Amino acid sequence: MQQLLKWTLETIREEESSFSWMEEYRYEWAPLAKSAVSQSIEGKTALIITDESYEWFSQYILKNINDMKKNRPLLPFFCLSSCFPHFQEMKSTQDLQLLEDMLDISYPNGYYIWYIGKGDHPYTKLAYRNENSFLWVMDEEVQDSFAFRSSDALLDIKLLQLFKLFDNTLSAALFGDLDLES
Repeated sequence: MQQLLKWTLETIREEESSFSWMEEYRYEWAPLAKSAVSQSIEGKTALIITDESYEWFSQYILKNINDMKKNRPLLPFFCLSSCFPHFQEMKSTQDLQLLEDMLDISYPNGYYIWYIGKGDHPYTKLAYRNENSFLWVMDEEVQDSFAFRSSDALLDIKLLQLFKLFDNTLSAALFGDLDLES
């Protein structure tokens, strides 16, 4: 069983596509991935939220995270706007509190928010309120998040590569090939 940081580096280097950009960011990535993967393994539900520009990516995640060819347990990953279509109408702190109350009832094992998008988008209000969020933030430095630049010509490729790394990390942890504790 390998430690996450070493496993991440080896996985990055084994990737045939140009994934070397990730080597220098693995120290920022590892604690975020560890938290999200640990929460998923503990039975928490991942609620994916994206701004409008990255809705395609949430659909990609949902289509691929529980692909039956992976021969692993199915994991609870859902798009919040699909589960709760009125999410975009929520503006006030009271609205968010009501939503959080509903989510607490709906997901008794707990949940975490996986947010992908601009750091100043209204959806971040919910993501930033949840201390266990898995944040992939564009154009802004936010504590405990993985930062991207929306002007990066390779952004879509990087998102797909990072999802693949996250998905592989999930599999390795589920199958006991990865030690998340050390």
